[in-house]
Amino acid sequence: MPFNLTKKYNELLDIIGIPEAQRTMSLRRIFDRDIQNNDKFYFNGKPIYPTPEENGQIAMENLFNHLTRKVVDKETNHREFDMSRSQRLHWIRHHVEQLLPDNRLCFSVAEPRSIRTYIYDVDEKYVIVLEPLRNGTAYYLLTAYSLEGKDAARNKIMNKYRRRRLPNLL
Repeated sequence: MPFNLTKKYNELLDIIGIPEAQRTMSLRRIFDRDIQNNDKFYFNGKPIYPTPEENGQIAMENLFNHLTRKVVDKETNHREFDMSRSQRLHWIRHHVEQLLPDNRLCFSVAEPRSIRTYIYDVDEKYVIVLEPLRNGTAYYLLTAYSLEGKDAARNKIMNKYRRRRLPNLL
């Protein structure tokens, strides 16, 4: 679907009802343009890199899977296609480039295993999760997803913002 390349925030990509191979090709074009081949993929003045290699999978493939699939079996970490994540794939660049600062909350939280930086779109209920590298010079892009269902997910992210955010964005 070449016309998906013209979609802007907050439009959804048109991927419903197309064969899996075409859908993947369309999503891959967006991913390549906005993330993989984007030499200006920076947040807060720091470059963003894909999550590290996982189970022998190439880092960029691993990131593509995290951005278009969700975990359906936590024990095996098995992921399956997620329409909601995939339709919003082009939103990542928009948020990272900070094009709408009024409806976003950007904050860092000390999680049990690491520090995470969140970009939360309040209006669209969309979350991007980054992890600052230990030396503080770059980020890993971990995932991005839309908060769906009852307000429990939204409340969870807002509680992190209100109660646990660090004084400085890392």
